[in-house]
Amino acid sequence: MDQVIEIAYALDTFYFLISGALVMWMAAGFTMLESGLVRARNTTEILTKNVALYSIACIMYLFFGYQIMYGGSASSIIPGLGFGLSVENSVADVVNSGGDVYYSNTSDFFFQVVFVATAMSIISGAVAERMKLWSFLAFAVIMTGIIYPVQGYWSWGGGWLADLGYSDYAGSGIVHMAGAAAALAGVLVLGPRKGKYTEDGKVRAIPGANLPLATLGTFVLWLGWFGFNGGSELKVSDVESANAVALVFTNTNMAAAAGLVASMILSRAMFGKTDLTMILNGALAGLVAITAGPNVPSPALAVLIGAIGGVIVVFSIVFLDKLKIDDPVGAISVHGTCGIWGVLAVLLWSDGATIGGQLAGLLGIFVWVFVASLIVWLILKAVMGIRVTEDEEEQGLDIVECGMEAYPEFNGKQ
Repeated sequence: MDQVIEIAYALDTFYFLISGALVMWMAAGFTMLESGLVRARNTTEILTKNVALYSIACIMYLFFGYQIMYGGSASSIIPGLGFGLSVENSVADVVNSGGDVYYSNTSDFFFQVVFVATAMSIISGAVAERMKLWSFLAFAVIMTGIIYPVQGYWSWGGGWLADLGYSDYAGSGIVHMAGAAAALAGVLVLGPRKGKYTEDGKVRAIPGANLPLATLGTFVLWLGWFGFNGGSELKVSDVESANAVALVFTNTNMAAAAGLVASMILSRAMFGKTDLTMILNGALAGLVAITAGPNVPSPALAVLIGAIGGVIVVFSIVFLDKLKIDDPVGAISVHGTCGIWGVLAVLLWSDGATIGGQLAGLLGIFVWVFVASLIVWLILKAVMGIRVTEDEEEQGLDIVECGMEAYPEFNGKQ
């Protein structure tokens, strides 16, 4: 019996680590998606931001973020600061638990750290093409070390949202809406790109430089999401858990497919053309929407949830443009608007979630992340500035910030 428990522990730890590796690969997906949707002259800077933010997130979450989320509590609102990354479980710990201890402590940290990096990646695309690189990286330090972990403690760490019964299986609100809230605050302080909106209020399309790369990035994110949602089951070593993981994978895939098809049909009806950028965001919208609860609904219901997400994202992108909220990649709509829908969609099935708990979660997470981020963005604006000059924006951030071009044969121009 002891050997069976040890083997289950090893299997669950390995599954957790592989799931985390898939989520880490989402960093590549965000990088490719964003670099495909910006203009050629800003590509190198986008690449630099994404590899740097991932590394910053890992360091900040190890020394600060994980300790805030899981290091104990001062109250249900204020997290403690204990060292959450504790000594590894011994064989005796595992065996004597009777199977209640079923994965390595370090594997839990690894799985959690790639989630916080995902939240930070959402911000990168929304503020693209006009934000100073080092201002963005300074914000990444605070976001991954403090802002994200505080609201993470409220829910996954056992704080007040957990007490209210807030249900968010893999983070439609905790990860995706949180990232979008921080992005929205940044975009409002930053302002739109030069030439995005005409003097008479019309929206000027600014096409990306590399749609094949953006499409590949979407497929990479789609693949990584199986780890994002599937790993959130936490184990796979018994029949019930294995069946749950299989359902999560299936529902995740079906929601993405439905989101893509729904956005494709809607964009054709609205614009008279099949807009590739909209349908890529439709797939991501479906993925975000199902993330709050992929472990319970039937695959048919997952199709409905994803399809609604695919419809919502198109309307959201158009609406934000009318408000002159310039988001080059549609990140706020994909992760914010559809994150809200995903959290509310949990109410479509009976798993103990309540409308009060879900609304409290949405409101608490959004208000905290938005207000805290807004304060940080404003401080950065006052201290070091967050936006490049108009001349630098016209020249392109590749040369201004990085001193090199991603596509030198085209002189970094479109």
